[in-house]
Amino acid sequence: MTDLNITWSEYHHKIETLAVKVYQSNWQFNQIICLAKGGLRVGDILCRLYDVPLAILSTASYGGEDNRDRGKIKFSQHISTIEPLGDRILLVDDLVDSGISLAESVKWLQTNYGENITDLRTAVIWYKSVSVKIPNYYVDYLSNSPWINQPFEKYEKTSISGLAREFCEDKVKQID
Repeated sequence: MTDLNITWSEYHHKIETLAVKVYQSNWQFNQIICLAKGGLRVGDILCRLYDVPLAILSTASYGGEDNRDRGKIKFSQHISTIEPLGDRILLVDDLVDSGISLAESVKWLQTNYGENITDLRTAVIWYKSVSVKIPNYYVDYLSNSPWINQPFEKYEKTSISGLAREFCEDKVKQID
């Protein structure tokens, strides 16, 4: 199984493709909730395109070397939002790997906000075949379940001091 390497351009195009797929379904929703960190960019772009409020549910389940070890999922205590939570929710993330995070997030929302939710659907860019949860909307179905190297992951291996050094070196090159 080979890794899937995604550029920023491909990444943004896939988010736009996801937005169109949701649009073509004619489903009307009044709230987007993104799972942070991976779903932040997806949620940001979708909320701008659809002009509906964005809420953030912080979750974490990966750690270890290169952030590739899956552990027990943890949730923030609350959803972050400035608007009252809508009742027709589009829950977004970048991908569904095992499906456990997405399934547990749906459960968490139903447990904590279920009395206000009339419809909840899920949307991701990548849906891997090993997933126990099938998203309502997705762009790519990955039958071989590759590791996806997304363009922002380089920041997980970059230190701020290293980045500052690069900026200083670039300025010296510009002066020469």
